[in-house]
Amino acid sequence: MTSDTLIATNYVKQLARALPELDLRRVEDWGAQLAELGSDGRRLLVAGNGGSAAQAQHLTAELVGRFQMERPPISALSLHAETSSVTAISNDYGYEEVFARQVRAHAGPGDIVLLMSGSGRSPNLLRAVEAAREVGAVTWALTGPAPNPLATLVDEAVTVTAEAVSTVQECHLVAIHLMCAAMDAVVAARDDATKAGASRTDATEDTAGSAPAVQPSSDPSPEPVGEGEPATAHGDRTHLVVVGDAFLDRDHVGRVERVASDEPALVVTGGTTHLRPGGAALAAVLSARQGHPVTLVTALGQDTVGDQLRALLDEARVEVVDLGLDGSTAVKTRIRAVGRTLMMLDEHNVCPPVGREGDAALAEARRVLMAADGVLVSDYGRGVAAHAGMRAVLAEAARRAPLVWDPHPRGAVPVAHTAVVTPNSREARLIASRAGDTLSDDIEAARLVGREWGPVQVALTRHEHGAVLLADADLPPLVIPTTAAPGGKADPCGAGDFFAGHLTTMLARGRLPSAAVASAVEAASAYVAAGGPRSLDRLHGDGSPTTGRPGAGPAAPKRGAIELANAVRARGGTVVAAGGCFDLLHAGHVQLLEQARRLGDCLIVCLNSDDSLSRLKGPSRPIVPAEQRALVLEALASVDAVQVFDEDTPEEVIRALQPEIWVKGGDYSGMELPEDKLVSSLGGRTVLVPFVDGWSTSSLIESARML
Repeated sequence: MTSDTLIATNYVKQLARALPELDLRRVEDWGAQLAELGSDGRRLLVAGNGGSAAQAQHLTAELVGRFQMERPPISALSLHAETSSVTAISNDYGYEEVFARQVRAHAGPGDIVLLMSGSGRSPNLLRAVEAAREVGAVTWALTGPAPNPLATLVDEAVTVTAEAVSTVQECHLVAIHLMCAAMDAVVAARDDATKAGASRTDATEDTAGSAPAVQPSSDPSPEPVGEGEPATAHGDRTHLVVVGDAFLDRDHVGRVERVASDEPALVVTGGTTHLRPGGAALAAVLSARQGHPVTLVTALGQDTVGDQLRALLDEARVEVVDLGLDGSTAVKTRIRAVGRTLMMLDEHNVCPPVGREGDAALAEARRVLMAADGVLVSDYGRGVAAHAGMRAVLAEAARRAPLVWDPHPRGAVPVAHTAVVTPNSREARLIASRAGDTLSDDIEAARLVGREWGPVQVALTRHEHGAVLLADADLPPLVIPTTAAPGGKADPCGAGDFFAGHLTTMLARGRLPSAAVASAVEAASAYVAAGGPRSLDRLHGDGSPTTGRPGAGPAAPKRGAIELANAVRARGGTVVAAGGCFDLLHAGHVQLLEQARRLGDCLIVCLNSDDSLSRLKGPSRPIVPAEQRALVLEALASVDAVQVFDEDTPEEVIRALQPEIWVKGGDYSGMELPEDKLVSSLGGRTVLVPFVDGWSTSSLIESARML
């Protein structure tokens, strides 16, 4: 074989490895959505740099012209192609704004903005996502390997796992043609349906006045959900597969009325014993109770405990694939009284070998995993996730559906292509060999876990404090506080399983990791607040809370910002600060500030002055003067003080306040923040909190102008 032939062969092999990993279902769905653009007045805007710009123009040419069939043209613009605008914007505003300004000019609510990038890190594309959100447009991205900032930031992304940028671009071209083919298929089917409808109308007119051959039923039956399939809550057919170690949880709940006379020990008397699935089995049951099909792949013993566990899973309508256990099924017993766990007994602590049922069970596990919409590995360190055959199947499944790995310090390393790992604070510190229990300690532990197991996103759960999502070890984390306060007798058992299951479901439905984690925190908070595993009937089918979200009260009467920061710091508290214009305060601002306040002992808002805001946003701003903006902010229970600054950035105020935590909205995710280095140099940390989609001051102003 000549060297030229070898180069060509390797080149084709790289492409052959990358193409099967394309998310074909999402690409086809995009094509179907493009087919609707021509009929409802919406448009597509596409942008990219270099080779991606050429591919963007290829796509718009196919839409405005045709792909394989005649059809009405579809409105589509390549944002790099109009050279006068590109050069004018670049010259006057900088190249980072070249696409964002065009998005603001041409896009509106419901339009689609598709951004193409080999790296997923181009600042001008990240700015374009911000602009699209402001005007209410939908954002898509075609990028290279995940995770990357652009894929994290947009509403939907298709990523290509390949080392060479050329291979990424070739896969993007295939995706473009697949979109066009799917679009043509939808248009053709729509045309056929229209023609068929016209034919039926003609036939009806021809037979008008004649009696129908069959009289319609006066009590028509509803259409069946599906052959052999039960109807589920909200009609949700998201199929979740849980893989991991199952055991039986036994709760003995009694009374404490005295202390033992011979030992300093509480005496528990009377009470009742409750049995329920534990470990991966609890994760499966909790997910099934949210109203969609769940299959559990686990290993059970041929014993009484195993039979009890099978019966509980059957009652919960969880399908079981049993790999088989060469030993006894584990039992964990909690002794509870006065609303808390006093002691836990772990029986059968020795982990027997997994895989008694052999290759047939493993083949059945592969069948259900290949059909799954989402996969949760609930690893309790007892051997299922470490089984060699099971790991090979999981690695294959992770390439075609989102896979979430809930780890254990004694468990297995996540397989390649895992989407998100979900350690709790203690597990992350053990995995990363790091001590400390502050927010900063948890963030650093998440970074170390991400580097150890990467590339993977880390959603570290912080018990009653919410979660931290780290998409990239070199970027600020997204911090999501809890949204429901547990009552005095709340039982947190299973909260981590509930969180991981809900997160997997949200990812399977196409939610971005940031939105999925925020939803999972809210659902898990409500689960705990409502009483833990005994409260499932009091949760909505989608896991949404039935309890209200408490507001964060002020730390002290309003006073000067710097004075307040010094006082809070002097008593050992945490100073939180956030910056922004807050011109026309809206619901997104309110929620951001509420979440920021939960991160510390006071919240100080750094507010752009009128001159500062005008230089930033243009001569038509502000709408509301700084004095009034400050007054409205200070009226919020979540805000303890406001400090107005005249500079272009809040750096001088940050130096004076020296906050331990500097907060930005999650819409900055994937971008370097100018304040981050300064905050770090002062000993603080920059974090992100979830941003409420659909709200922006710019879109409110534009809507008002149209009235």
